[in-house]
Amino acid sequence: MNEIVFDLHLPAEEYLRVYQGSARDVVTRALDGRRVRFPAHILKPYLLHHGISGRFRISFDRNGRFQKIEKLA
Repeated sequence: MNEIVFDLHLPAEEYLRVYQGSARDVVTRALDGRRVRFPAHILKPYLLHHGISGRFRISFDRNGRFQKIEKLA
């Protein structure tokens, strides 16, 4: 299984755009420098009143399909 690790600090106001329909994806940089784009809805379990913040790992299969996301720190 392939993995990408990244840090993310997304204020609640920015994540609100997902609910408003004006945003669907999150774009950030992995720790290894790769540009990462994924559906914002996979972060919903980590949404707090102030937004989403921490280090995350996305796992995907050999076909590039999303498997899971987990918060590391």
